[in-house]
Amino acid sequence: MTTQTREKLNDVDLNAVGALVAAVAEDPDRGQTEWQATVTWTGAFRSEASIRDFDPIPSDEPDGLGGTDTAPNPVEQVLGALGNCLAVGYAANATAAGVEINDLKIDLSGDLDLQAFLGLKPGHAGYGGLSVKVHLDSDATDEQLAALHDKVVNSSPVGHTLSNPVPLNIELA
Repeated sequence: MTTQTREKLNDVDLNAVGALVAAVAEDPDRGQTEWQATVTWTGAFRSEASIRDFDPIPSDEPDGLGGTDTAPNPVEQVLGALGNCLAVGYAANATAAGVEINDLKIDLSGDLDLQAFLGLKPGHAGYGGLSVKVHLDSDATDEQLAALHDKVVNSSPVGHTLSNPVPLNIELA
């Protein structure tokens, strides 16, 4: 009988993820990370975020909000960030559990009060609530999928950032 070791599941490198988990378990300080971005205004309502060595990520506002509609706006990017974070969580946790994902799609939406954003009334200028629908196709059991979903929801860094107060210090330099 031949034993074959699977090195990838869901296109995730099992050895790399395993090595990361082991390294952080052995030295919890390695789990404390800092992330950075620099945003540069490029005119009108356009700007771009520079992150590591990637091409800049553009941002703009739709025509109806005075922009030139050349890129997603910041609140759309928040939805994208949450969806992308959840997708990583599903891929990582499914892989760790030996669950194969056939297809994954995440629909996100949120409600904003433009009156607060425009200063026409006091109030919360951010999202009033977000709705997320996860469409996950897998041959896993309903119990496995429920456990996977709970683990992803309870460990999403972006989800936690959006659902819990985070100290924010914005200063004019």
